[in-house]
Amino acid sequence: MIRSSVASLFARDGETGRLMIIALPLIAANLAEFAMFQTTKIVVGDLGYRELAAVGLAGELSLEILLILMGILSIVGVLVAQAEGAGRKAEAGIAARQGIVVATGLGIFATVFIWNLDQVLLATGQDPDVVALAKPYLMGVSGFVLPVLWFAVLRNFVAALSRTGSVMVITTAAVGLNYVLTVMLVHGSPVTPALGVFGAGLAMTIVSWAMVIALTLHAFRTPVLRGYGLFLGRLRLDLAVCMDIMRLGTPVAGLIVLEAGLFVAVAILSGLMGVKTLAAYQVLMGWIGLPFVIALGLAEATMIRVAHGVGEGRPVAARRAGFLGIGIGVALLCALIVVPLNFGDVIVSIFLNRDDPGYDEVAALALDLLVIVAFFQVFDGLQGIASRALRGIRDTIAPLWIAAFGYWVLGIGGGSVLAFGLDLSAPGLWWGIALGLCVTSLMLTWRFEWLTRQRG
Repeated sequence: MIRSSVASLFARDGETGRLMIIALPLIAANLAEFAMFQTTKIVVGDLGYRELAAVGLAGELSLEILLILMGILSIVGVLVAQAEGAGRKAEAGIAARQGIVVATGLGIFATVFIWNLDQVLLATGQDPDVVALAKPYLMGVSGFVLPVLWFAVLRNFVAALSRTGSVMVITTAAVGLNYVLTVMLVHGSPVTPALGVFGAGLAMTIVSWAMVIALTLHAFRTPVLRGYGLFLGRLRLDLAVCMDIMRLGTPVAGLIVLEAGLFVAVAILSGLMGVKTLAAYQVLMGWIGLPFVIALGLAEATMIRVAHGVGEGRPVAARRAGFLGIGIGVALLCALIVVPLNFGDVIVSIFLNRDDPGYDEVAALALDLLVIVAFFQVFDGLQGIASRALRGIRDTIAPLWIAAFGYWVLGIGGGSVLAFGLDLSAPGLWWGIALGLCVTSLMLTWRFEWLTRQRG
């Protein structure tokens, strides 16, 4: 059944074009956002592999916390798309406005938590020297929480209306701004002191505020977007809509906790194996994120098109949109396998300084692990697309249980047995993660096929 659905990807009704109009700018925007964090790590990497490990670990944990909250806020895109599909503009605007309210409440708590994240790192047994280096970065970056969450709501709003070009332009411009500010604030310049890792976090905060201000101004000045009442009157609390966002979004957040926690656990377990293993992990994440953010842009567009089909009352169109996104995503991810298999040394050289005393050992380990990464990157992207296709039809609870089994029982559980029980160390851990992602992605895809066949 899945095979026959994928075979009908390029339907005569132009769904491919509609999907890609949304997806391509989102992919470009995701790549730009990914590039921002990677350029931060590249600049900090010049300070040494310990600084790289510290900023990489603290930065990724901070971003994972935001991703969890953005999972809740992604429901705004579903609500807006379904309202748009049904021709109810006022409801779409209300969903976006209440998304800002929810984002503000969540963001206040997240800011305090990220500021104190060093205590969490110490509690997990991380190297105290690495944590000491991470603390200044956390102080600088904690101010980016609210603007990032507000930007996420506005991004979901414009994406649901198939107007993602502004997001692409803003995030692309932010890459250059982030790089310039990071260099100036980390290493110093004629107008700024050298702030080290604190400067890297501060640069991220400044850029995040610039991004949300730019997107807000665009939405305010664009007549079509203003027609949804996003800026109509005072921002009042609509408890029913907020509860709807939280009700549907909480299982999504739970799924992202499991997904994000998977890689957080890998980072922590890598840290227990030593600083050099943790540094190799940061190199791997420098590549892993690239195919995933490409798949994520396609996944977001798939979710929007599936939700739009539901809003129109066309379940067959929703099904077609879901399998279209899955098929294109798998094809792109398979093509990208060639990079870690053939250009691993290039990936390593981007993030590590060859003059660093630990370079040879870290590089050798990273090259070995990139072979495993080449295998599971396809399934990592597939689970992202399939889970968001399910989100488009408001199926958020069952994917949570599927992820719990795949990510943690098979992934972390199996990887820990291989790494520590069978003494396979880092390669064993990564093979366990690969197995967990493979099983999870196939189960999620099957569930979307089964549900949409029943509803069609």
